Amino acid sequence: MRVGITGVGAHLPEREVTTTELQDRIGKLPRGLLARLTGIERRRIAADHEYASTLGLHAARNALASAGRRPEDVDLLLFASASRDMVEPATAHILQDALGSRAHALDVTNACNSFVNGIDLARSMILAGRARRALVVTGETPSRVMRPRVSGLAEARRAFAGYTFGDAGAAVVVEPVERGGIIDVDTATHSEHWTVGGIPGGGSRHPRGEEHTYFTGDGHRLRGVFETIGAGILDRVRERTGMEYTEYARILVHQVTMPYLEKFVEVTGVPKDRLDITVTTLGNMASATLGVQLSRIHPELAPGDRVLFIGLGGGVSMMTMVWERS
Repeated sequence: MRVGITGVGAHLPEREVTTTELQDRIGKLPRGLLARLTGIERRRIAADHEYASTLGLHAARNALASAGRRPEDVDLLLFASASRDMVEPATAHILQDALGSRAHALDVTNACNSFVNGIDLARSMILAGRARRALVVTGETPSRVMRPRVSGLAEARRAFAGYTFGDAGAAVVVEPVERGGIIDVDTATHSEHWTVGGIPGGGSRHPRGEEHTYFTGDGHRLRGVFETIGAGILDRVRERTGMEYTEYARILVHQVTMPYLEKFVEVTGVPKDRLDITVTTLGNMASATLGVQLSRIHPELAPGDRVLFIGLGGGVSMMTMVWERS
């Protein structure tokens, strides 16, 4: 059996915030500092009444329409996201209630690799005979974990990664296909680096306290980790598939900042003309990044075109997926 992606959808909030506006709001820092360090000009921010499930719901409806399916055609619903509406219940149930489906529903979370992990899990369950058709959805609202103000450069440095964020939703329908589909998946996990960055609050370590609800981390150290482990997994993909970068129609890469993306291209040799650059105008959309990129390039893909997904996630993990449009 071959399993592939048959429907693609995304959703962006209407509100747009420039990096200049963001810096003016968080405190007195050298003028243009955030824009210069990130290469991000603007990003979308969810409204107060929009949640992770809200963004995911719009994307899910778009993906179902793209595949020509209805909510009741889905028997597995995965909300695969770093963001969620609440600790309990699983956001998948909140989404499903709004969508009107009756599928087996659960959450999948692995930082910015959540969405690709969700696609891989959906594929695995279909191949195992545990599901017939899956809807994988992410709704990312990382703007909610930005520190609202900083007292100076030292605090800004610890909170810096949070100021790269933008909000978005994405979704795909995953089901059996006659040809093509998902032909290769690989992961590289280095959990010894889990302390590099994250949101410590909401779990059993820090169940309460506003201070624990903001994203903090060492962006320089995280970048160094990915530069060290990145080439190996890409070499393995090339060896297994026999495909060079130039043979892919497009290459979708998780994007944190523009300088980091440029360094990634330099270290890995990924051709820049194969990328869909979203970070400058949409920021770091966490696990929705690859889904939004896929929705942007999907109309231009022809049957037989192959796409390489490269995911980077806190924890720390990397993930690759090779998909051929059916």
